[in-house]
Amino acid sequence: MAKRKAEREAGRRAVWSGSISFGLVNVPVRLYSAVAEHTLHFHLVHTKDDSRIGYEKICKKEGKPVPDDEIARAFEYAKGEYVFLDDEDFDAAKVEGFKTIDITDFVPYEQIDPIYFRHTYFVGPDEGAGKVYALLRDAMEDSGLAAVAKFVMRDRQNLGCLRVREGLITLEQMYFADEVHPADDLVPRKTKVDGRELAMAKKLIDSFTGDFEPAKYEDTYRDALCEIIEAKRKGKDVHRPAPEEPAPVTDLLEALRQSVESARGGSNGGNGGRRAPAGNGELDDLSKDELYELAQRADIPGRSRMSRTQLVKALRR
Repeated sequence: MAKRKAEREAGRRAVWSGSISFGLVNVPVRLYSAVAEHTLHFHLVHTKDDSRIGYEKICKKEGKPVPDDEIARAFEYAKGEYVFLDDEDFDAAKVEGFKTIDITDFVPYEQIDPIYFRHTYFVGPDEGAGKVYALLRDAMEDSGLAAVAKFVMRDRQNLGCLRVREGLITLEQMYFADEVHPADDLVPRKTKVDGRELAMAKKLIDSFTGDFEPAKYEDTYRDALCEIIEAKRKGKDVHRPAPEEPAPVTDLLEALRQSVESARGGSNGGNGGRRAPAGNGELDDLSKDELYELAQRADIPGRSRMSRTQLVKALRR
C-alpha cells in the first residue's frame, strides 16, 4: 500500500515545465507522468552471502575502473573517430523550442496511427495559468481536433499529440515518421481466402465483440510471479506445470466452426467458451480470467484489483 502511494505521489511530481505555444498565445504548463508500470524489479545477488552485485565503469582498453571526471559523452562520427560533447553543446541545440510545446497543426485524432504513440503525460496548468489553460482546453474540445506539436525533453526533440481527456489536456509523446519501420516486406503475399472460412472467421470475431473495459485486463503473469515469490519466501516448493501443446489444425473450417460454437456457449452453457464450475471445489482449477468472469456475475466489489487467490476467497464467501 505504501509503495502504491509513493508511486502515485511520484506521478504528481512535474517532469517538465514550460509552455504550450498556440499562435501568439502561451499557456504555462507542467507535465506529469500519466502511467506507472507495475513492474517487478529484481536484483543480482551473490548467492553465497546475499550481497548485491555492483558494476564498475571499466576502460575496455586498459581494463581498469575510470573515475567520473574522466568520462565524457562522444559521438562516433566514423570508425574510431569520436567527437566529444559537453553540457554546453547539448544546451546550444536546445535554443529553438527548449521550453515550449509548439503547436504546428490541428488534425482529426482518429487519423493518427497508434503506432506513433510512445508515452503519455498529463498536462496541468502552471500557477496562475488556469484561465488561459481552460481556454485552450475548451477550444480543442469544441473543435474535436488534436494538436500536433514539437518539444524538447531529455536532450532530444520530440513529436507530440495534445488531446483532451476527462477535462485535462494530455500529451502523447510520439515517434517521428522515420523512426517507424516500414512493414512492406512483412506483408504476406496475396492468398485466396475461402469464402466459407472467411464468413466463419467473421462470426467468431462477432462472438467476441463487446465494449472495451480496461479494468478487465490484468497482468496475470505478474500476479502469478508474486504468488511464486510468496510461496518460496515461506519455503514451499514450486513446480512448473507441463506446457500445453496446441493441437495441429487439420481442418481450418471445422476448427473455426467449433470455436464459434464454444464462444457462443454451444456446449458450455452459454459461458463464452469457458467452463462453469459446479461448486466451490472446482474454483482452484479455474484460470484468473474465468474467476474474474464469475466475480463479475456475482458483482463482487473490488474484483478488478484482486489477485487470483483473492478472487477464489471472495467467490467462496
